[in-house]
Amino acid sequence: MSGILEIQIWWLLALPLFFVLGWVAARIDIRQVVRESRSLPRSYFKGLNFLLNEQPDEAIEAFIEAARVDPETIEMHFALGNLFRRRGETDRAIRVHQNLIEREGLNDEQRLHALSELGQDYLKAGLLDRAEEVFLKLRGTRRDEEALRFLLEIYQQEKEWQKAIDTAKSLPEHAGHLWQKETANFYCELAAAKLLHGQTAEARSLLDAALVANRKCVRATILQGELALAEGDTAAAIEAWQRIEQQSPLYLALIAEKLSEAYRKEGREEQSIVLLRGWLAQHPSLDLLDAVFQSELKGSGAEAAYQLVRDELRRNPTLLGLDKLLEAQILVAPPERRPDLELIKNLIHNHTRRVARYRCDSCGFKARQFYWRCPACGGWETYPPKRTEEYDLTP
Repeated sequence: MSGILEIQIWWLLALPLFFVLGWVAARIDIRQVVRESRSLPRSYFKGLNFLLNEQPDEAIEAFIEAARVDPETIEMHFALGNLFRRRGETDRAIRVHQNLIEREGLNDEQRLHALSELGQDYLKAGLLDRAEEVFLKLRGTRRDEEALRFLLEIYQQEKEWQKAIDTAKSLPEHAGHLWQKETANFYCELAAAKLLHGQTAEARSLLDAALVANRKCVRATILQGELALAEGDTAAAIEAWQRIEQQSPLYLALIAEKLSEAYRKEGREEQSIVLLRGWLAQHPSLDLLDAVFQSELKGSGAEAAYQLVRDELRRNPTLLGLDKLLEAQILVAPPERRPDLELIKNLIHNHTRRVARYRCDSCGFKARQFYWRCPACGGWETYPPKRTEEYDLTP
């Protein structure tokens, strides 16, 4: 009992002491904040006020004045440079960061930071050679991974695919696996160029490397089929393109027409139609419907093609499907009915132009043709071969 009383007395004595120490610490912190705030120029606070009131032009002018009054405010110069770059005033951003780099008294981290900001200024300004030079200087420093990411962006813009591959391989393991899809496409870009010049052996090696980087790279498999077809091996082309169903069925529409033609060369048209009909049943797609329609039209005639589109439209009603149905109906209709059907088809077709585009999953950019790389945001394989109407109908 006496022990408990002693502990309570000790706490009663200690609590006021802790309170006094906390009050003293708070006073010291408040005095430090007040002292630092008084040392800052008034234009700094004016700039903050302008920013809070969403007046960026006035804020920049205030920060320029603050930096002029107190040139030792390093962080203010960094903030100012970033503001200039975001506004597209890259010349002013470059001058700010160049002045920082040349300033004496900067520690190593501040100088590396300034160098990185300068490289980003050059990149934003489109001065890719200068940006590359800056980021190469950052290799081997604490900003190595950051430099590699910017170098990858530069090499993609310059279409320097081998450099992009080498840079991606230099990334740390935790970051490198995130670039597998992109690396596979870099190999595909090189392979496509080799195929264009008839260098089939080099193209084959590059496509194998693409699939090592990313075994689900549909583009590499498509190119393997084209390579086999160029060498006259239609059976190998068919085998390659059939593998796409296991990789990503969404892309079957891209090779449906080519596959049908390859089957036709081997005299197996009926087998081609059965295969394509099965794909359409399992993986409905407007582009695949078009390819199957054309194959059915060539192989079995207009009536069979019409029946195919009618059944698919009942299963998946879309404006683009209706447009295709009217096209098929015109082929089988009596001559006296065709003008009316053509009039209706033209009206429908004018509306389907808006929903017949491809859309980037990353940035939403729309285009009439399919791209492996989005022209707007630069993302790879962000353009699935899927029309915007299909997106709108997806729950």
